[in-house]
Amino acid sequence: MPLIKKTPRTLDTLLNYHGGLISTHFRRNIRTYNSIFAFTSFGANIDTSTQNSNGPNIFKISGQVHHLIGSLLPINNNPPKFAQLYIYDTQNEVQNRMTLFSFDNESKNIRQFIIENLIRMLDKTNKLVKIFRTIRDRYQQNEIPSMKLRLIEQRNTDSNQYNLPTSNDIAALIVGDIGEHEQGRDIIIQDRTDSLQRITKLHPCYMALQYPLLFPYGEDGYTINLKYNINNLSNKYKRKKISMREFYCYQLQERRTQGNTLFRGGRLFQQYIVDAYASVEEDRLDYIRKNQKNLRSEIYQGIQDAITRGDTNAQAIGKRIILPSSHTGSPRYMIQNYQDAMAICRRYGNPDLFITFTCNPKWPEITRALARIPGQKPEDRPDIITRIFKMKLDSLLSTIKNKNIFGVIIAG
Repeated sequence: MPLIKKTPRTLDTLLNYHGGLISTHFRRNIRTYNSIFAFTSFGANIDTSTQNSNGPNIFKISGQVHHLIGSLLPINNNPPKFAQLYIYDTQNEVQNRMTLFSFDNESKNIRQFIIENLIRMLDKTNKLVKIFRTIRDRYQQNEIPSMKLRLIEQRNTDSNQYNLPTSNDIAALIVGDIGEHEQGRDIIIQDRTDSLQRITKLHPCYMALQYPLLFPYGEDGYTINLKYNINNLSNKYKRKKISMREFYCYQLQERRTQGNTLFRGGRLFQQYIVDAYASVEEDRLDYIRKNQKNLRSEIYQGIQDAITRGDTNAQAIGKRIILPSSHTGSPRYMIQNYQDAMAICRRYGNPDLFITFTCNPKWPEITRALARIPGQKPEDRPDIITRIFKMKLDSLLSTIKNKNIFGVIIAG
């Protein structure tokens, strides 16, 4: 897969940890600046109770995450929002973007010159921005009664080489009736409509539309057509394509030979990781939903029989979609682990030790990893913190089990 490009100069200056007051202001409000330029809206129940505390910044959500996009043009004299800002009334684009957050207490100090510089940067580097600017030019030059934008899911470039897509591979303009073009996972954006369209997590533009400041070139994200490197793939693997989890694991590995825009995102990087994790979980649930027969859900057939006979209220029994114990965090997963623990206690007695293992952000492994980008704080890199914490935890368990520092282990 292609390596991440170097950060554009304008954004590189703003993300510099030693860039002075302007850089500090931008990084503190980076989620707001990203929302100003995002094409889609971020839908989730965001928990803001921890954001005003004295501790490190935490991005916390509950429920399902979804990205929504509206029409190309606003209707009923409504002010433009999100993607519409790239097309409608661009003579006053800066003011239109700033007024979106005029009532946000945290965003009262948004700097106009930063927005102007970012507009010029995205116009020059971002492929998605160029597509929407093309639509703006069409509307300004001609009176077109109906126009739609189709963001293409399937790329025409060679998927084995993973070439960076061109504008023609990303989108197509459709004049008049959309007809047979409305199919598959392509995103069809109407010219005027009061409804919102949900973007599928499998579209390659899913993350680039939501995080233009993390992907300033409009880079493609995950798609189901990404294949393994055939030369390095063992014959024992039946699956030949990359899973969503593997893609995001690959993307969250820092490499010296590529750009580091993503890893300098700070608070926006936290939101991106949460968004990616929610997408992976949703992808797993979709697989379970579509493969109930393969997961041997017939052992729960008695529930469906009771519902069919009308012996009881279906809502009091459960749902027809069976979430197996193999899904981490599911009720059956928790019950199975609890029963296993109780079985060990009945056979060998109560445990002798209760060990609490916490993370220290001053661990030398963490400080060395953060030193690769000078100025970073531990809360800026949750990927490093969790990775090193898991390594330390595994090392502790291995020491207890193999070196018998607490005596011989009889169960675990």
